[in-house]
Amino acid sequence: MSKNKLYTPLLTLFRRTLTSVPQHPSSKFSLQIKPSLHHASLFTPNHRPCHNPMCCNAPGCFRFSEKSLCSKPAEKMQNGCWNCHAVPEAAPCLVCNSCRCIQPVDDTVDYFDIFGLERKFDMVGENLEGKYKEWQKKLHPDLVHSKSQKERDFAAEQSARVIDAYRTLSKPLSRAIYMLKLYGVEVDEEQTISDPELLAEIMEIREAVEEANTSEALNCIRSQMQEKLQNWSNAFGHALQSRNFEDARMAVRRMTYYSRVIDEVVKKL
Repeated sequence: MSKNKLYTPLLTLFRRTLTSVPQHPSSKFSLQIKPSLHHASLFTPNHRPCHNPMCCNAPGCFRFSEKSLCSKPAEKMQNGCWNCHAVPEAAPCLVCNSCRCIQPVDDTVDYFDIFGLERKFDMVGENLEGKYKEWQKKLHPDLVHSKSQKERDFAAEQSARVIDAYRTLSKPLSRAIYMLKLYGVEVDEEQTISDPELLAEIMEIREAVEEANTSEALNCIRSQMQEKLQNWSNAFGHALQSRNFEDARMAVRRMTYYSRVIDEVVKKL
């Protein structure tokens, strides 16, 4: 297939589908997905993000503390620090504010609490990477080698959890799925698609990816998919803000699909 034949249907498709993206929280999505129909997913995800959300619903859980990087009411820490038994005003979460000992993993602390972030979808200006690196410095095995085996084990567990928290919150799709789980809303990423227009779009884009043999063609497809992903990420943010969980879930399914297309394109580049 020539480049002109490849780009023409794609650009026509992109113009058509982009107009269907909702721009307001109250807008209804045209996407309809029903599990009863048996259409196989065309792109298989490489992995699922690990989710361990436990919403504390505590009044102080969104406040930021420079010492602990998270603040939860002291009642949550009934037994105090395992080393000094101190019960500070704010639970240590990862590190005790009194003796600076690394604490065991507390599953009631969600990923936003770990980084002292407000529980919201928009992460612009939050310096997530900087806060992640700050925790890694405190928890890195090389920096706790002189501590007891117990604390080294705690450090390894906490470090793994901080890494997972960072990976989950750093990407729009995994962050969206995680936030829905915090609200008790499950998303089946493998739910089959029955919408005829979306299925036609999937087949056409898949064909374009398979036939694209130059980096120019692949980058063109990737750019269009990234634009679609951003539009549906914005739609998710609006839906979540208005607590319209059904629209938010539909947006996540679109985001899932476009993310998989991008992954397929990257593999070919």
